[in-house]
Amino acid sequence: MIGLRLHEAESAIIKKRWLLLSLSVNLGLLGVFKYYNFFVESFVVFAENWDWTPNELTLNVILPVGISFYTFQTLSYTLDIYRGTLKPTKDIVAFFTYIAFFPQLVAGPIERASNLLPQVLSKRTFTKAYFSEGILQIVVGLFRKIVIADTLAKYVDVVYGNIEVHDGTTIILATVFYAFQIYFDFSGYSDIAIGTAKLLGFSFMRNFNLPYFATSLTDFWRRWHISLSYWLRDYLYISLGGNRKGIVLTYRNLMITMLLGGLWHGSSWNFVIWGGIHGVVLSIEKFLNANQWFRAIRSVNWLGRILTFVVVLLAWVFFRAKDFNTALLALRKIFQVQLNMPYVGDITVLANCIAMLIVGLVFDFYLYRTKFSLEKMGSSLGTTKLIVLTCVISLLITLFYSTSDNFIYFQF
Repeated sequence: MIGLRLHEAESAIIKKRWLLLSLSVNLGLLGVFKYYNFFVESFVVFAENWDWTPNELTLNVILPVGISFYTFQTLSYTLDIYRGTLKPTKDIVAFFTYIAFFPQLVAGPIERASNLLPQVLSKRTFTKAYFSEGILQIVVGLFRKIVIADTLAKYVDVVYGNIEVHDGTTIILATVFYAFQIYFDFSGYSDIAIGTAKLLGFSFMRNFNLPYFATSLTDFWRRWHISLSYWLRDYLYISLGGNRKGIVLTYRNLMITMLLGGLWHGSSWNFVIWGGIHGVVLSIEKFLNANQWFRAIRSVNWLGRILTFVVVLLAWVFFRAKDFNTALLALRKIFQVQLNMPYVGDITVLANCIAMLIVGLVFDFYLYRTKFSLEKMGSSLGTTKLIVLTCVISLLITLFYSTSDNFIYFQF
């Protein structure tokens, strides 16, 4: 309704009023369900430091499935209409299909109405290319999630579940594993969502592009969770003024964008700090880009990748730790000088993690060197190769969680 009213509005004031209503409803629902308890509990803790104990009026509500993602999609719909880059639809079924399309409802990619709505409204036909691309992307996504990410989780969960008893070496190793766990987990989900959509004749935007090959943090955010990065850039950073109002306001806009981007991930100060770290480093990069020596350092790709990965790792500590104090303890142990023999945990679990991580990294390195896109790889393979590759990956996934029952005929 608001989209139609925005399109029909004759004056800028009326359009702004309808836009304000859209923002209030969407962000209001997100705020109540996802952030109300967080801010109430934070206020209570703050008040207790001043010897004041207010009543804690928290809500016992269930968070709606996918609310962070479909809120951003509804916002982009009305914002694009307000900006005149999209015409509203009068087809309510098509609109709600865009909002709640099942492959990407729970965790993205965050689709734009300008991309997905026309596909919903148009007639779709079966294509061999889409089918091949979709099948391969689904099985690769399953492998990334089930075999690689879930294996790494076994080590990460043990270490981060009890930071107090582990030393710095173990925590560093667990943090490295977590960096790849969250990458293979989330990119695996995106692969499954994009592949499933292709089987139905829909084309989603790419959500990951080998982020750990980034040569700077700016480059990292062009490769990591691309649909969210572009949403924050187009609707928040640019709306705040972007880099058009001077260098000081540019840094302010960048910090606000990253802090809110961190808070979007969850109702915890750890996520805000995670976003703040990225905002600070992105601002430093923007400042240093004016210096010739910094550009020379960035031109050395391997050095840029190492520095970027170190920054991302430090930020992941806050993202993974259960609370702020745990994150600080983990960092304290990481930077503590150790004279004793390092302890790395269960050797069997560690070996499995390293083996699976190597498989994932080799595959990604192949994609990087050949400049192949996983989204398009299936259509470039012959039918026989696609079937064989799909069977091999499916077999590996099945064997990884097999109960190893004996052959039936052994009993005879």
